[in-house]
Amino acid sequence: MRPNKSVIEIVFVLHGLNETQTNRHIYFVFILILYIFTMFINVTLICAIVLEKMLHDPMYLFLCNLCVNGIIGASSFYPKILYDILFDSYVITYIGCLTQIFVIYFYVFCECTNLTVMAYDRYVAICKPLHYHCIMTIRKVWTLILLTWLFSWLEVTVAIVLTARLPLCSVDIDKFYCSNWAVVKLSCVDTTLNNLYGFIFTSYHFSQMILILISYVNIIKASLRSQAGRRKFMQTCLPHLITLSNFVISLLFDVMYARYGSNTSLLALGNIMSVEFLVVPPLINPIIYGMNLNQIWNSNLA
Repeated sequence: MRPNKSVIEIVFVLHGLNETQTNRHIYFVFILILYIFTMFINVTLICAIVLEKMLHDPMYLFLCNLCVNGIIGASSFYPKILYDILFDSYVITYIGCLTQIFVIYFYVFCECTNLTVMAYDRYVAICKPLHYHCIMTIRKVWTLILLTWLFSWLEVTVAIVLTARLPLCSVDIDKFYCSNWAVVKLSCVDTTLNNLYGFIFTSYHFSQMILILISYVNIIKASLRSQAGRRKFMQTCLPHLITLSNFVISLLFDVMYARYGSNTSLLALGNIMSVEFLVVPPLINPIIYGMNLNQIWNSNLA
């Protein structure tokens, strides 16, 4: 492809589904059921919180935000792969690719920030229980949620602008879906600016993980002082820790794909690793919190 070719004419070829052609209808049914179930449990948890009128509680506002973001993450991946499998079509337009990148990265950044804010909420609830309602006011909670979405949108917008400026010399993507780095690697020019920006926002979100770690060190110390503290930790903090670990591990799988994705002998493994963060967290998070919901209702901040 010539570097100056119009972006409207660019069509990327996705190579991650090459091995699904023989049993594609079986794959389609399985993935469709998985998508429907993921949407169902997220919507169910949101409705349960709304119907029980618990939106005055900061924790449940953050949990609703987590579920909404999970729906966004799942929807950034499932519809496209279902279409590709059903119609045996493994291509995506340039605009469609950038749109998918935008939604996926928005989901990732929003998830990271929301989990950080939830860790802060649990820190205040357990380490400063007498001041919790003074610190975590509903106005402050909505402000944190708004800033989470705003900063995530801003991060992704800058990344997309930096990628869209690059001329491309190839259209082959060795993944199920479009990712920013996969498109950047197809560029004909120097991508130092993209790499620098990637390093900046990676460092930013890594610092969020450090803040979460510090929060939970203090939470665990405070929880060990009393039976009530240990019980509150198990009921409200342990689900968040499981959710956080699940998301971080899934992202690490995607990073591992970058290493193994070019090895054709490990293509299946690489494909699985590359979609973990889009499939597992949106599916598991509402299940984890749903199992603990009754306990949390009875003991959270009563």
